[in-house]
Amino acid sequence: MARGDAPRDSYHLVGISFFILGLGTLLPWNFFITAIPYFQARLAGASNSTARILSTNHTGPEDAFNFNNWVTLLSQLPLLLFTFLNSFLYQCVPETVRILGSLLAILLLFALTAALVKVDMSPGPFFSITMASVCFINSFSAVLQGSLFGQLGTMPSTYSTLFLSGQGLAGIFAALAMLLSMASGVDAETSALGYFITPCVGILMSIMCYLSLPHLKFARYYLANKPSQAQAQELETKAELLQSDENGIPSSPQKVALTLDLDLEKEPESEPDEPQKPGKPSVFTVFQKIWLTALCLVLVFTVTLSVFPAITAMVTSSTSPGKWSQFFNPICCFLLFNIMDWLGRSLTSYFLWPDEDSRLLPLLVCLRFLFVPLFMLCHVPQRSRLPILFPQDAYFITFMLLFAVSNGYLVSLTMCLAPRQVLPHEREVAGALMTFFLALGLSCGASLSFLFKALL
Repeated sequence: MARGDAPRDSYHLVGISFFILGLGTLLPWNFFITAIPYFQARLAGASNSTARILSTNHTGPEDAFNFNNWVTLLSQLPLLLFTFLNSFLYQCVPETVRILGSLLAILLLFALTAALVKVDMSPGPFFSITMASVCFINSFSAVLQGSLFGQLGTMPSTYSTLFLSGQGLAGIFAALAMLLSMASGVDAETSALGYFITPCVGILMSIMCYLSLPHLKFARYYLANKPSQAQAQELETKAELLQSDENGIPSSPQKVALTLDLDLEKEPESEPDEPQKPGKPSVFTVFQKIWLTALCLVLVFTVTLSVFPAITAMVTSSTSPGKWSQFFNPICCFLLFNIMDWLGRSLTSYFLWPDEDSRLLPLLVCLRFLFVPLFMLCHVPQRSRLPILFPQDAYFITFMLLFAVSNGYLVSLTMCLAPRQVLPHEREVAGALMTFFLALGLSCGASLSFLFKALL
């Protein structure tokens, strides 16, 4: 909560800065997956002068390198790795170096991706360079997000909400940039170059916003009055839990605000018959309390990443070639998913159902496995085993609506329920466990995408 003697955020400059920083943290991931057709065209052997951000061919380019699957897997593995390295980096590397260094590294790597649009290169080396960029960019993004959440833990919860809202708009921003590039009417090479320069501009704005914070009185006041390191780490862990990593859509802003505010306050006094528990609580004891909620989180992300974007990006329109077939996937897959996922997460601002004691939550989570065969049986031309049972566009759109809303709602719900299942002094351990299971679910889903694609 805001301190009584705190200065005002003049013209909301600090809030705007953290909003842009949130947007910048997840722009790279979203711009990579939204541009999958461009990469597939380059990997299919098309030169930089003929590869398009979205193929005008009705059936789309063949994904010979399994680009969809590899870009998803190599984006999520760094999250799992830096879940373990975060505490080490927090203690050994200064905060400014972690944040500014990560931003500069992401900018340089994405500038390389933009420059490759102008370079004629055979598919093999192009694939290797792109995958290395994806891995390094997402590694730096993981460090960047954790470090920024550490700063946000010292500030009023409103700024965490703004940061998460910026992250939530990253996916929508990438999809709109794709649509504008396609509709611009310029040649394919210029369109692709403009598309990849856009996130570079976003990262530059993020760097300028971060550099401006020490010159703003409001930011200086809070960043110079940090809580203890232990408390900051706890806040960082909890806030990190409430953001969406794989898709870039934040959890419910109201829930994030409530969680951070509660953590900034003193823990309530224990009941007379409950002695204060000293030291760090047992990991096993906390796991026993939240294991079902953690398992639900793993399963939600496993289902989502197993088909999105590896399978869903392959679905094409069943209509005759034309404008709609060209714009079908960026609109019905990426833009629709990000909007509906954001709406699903926002629902937890109004109600939490089912509650933590209900056995209905695991049932709802398991029902999402039905989306795997449903998407695999949609109109995916590149297949050799399974038939197409849902050829019409309306089927895919309906499946995507339910898929995205359920993902957003169930992810946000599990994040909100987990802290309610443990005692106040156990929240730090619960947060660390949930962070691990979040990363585990993302990695499991990315790995399973190879199997499901092979079954097509």
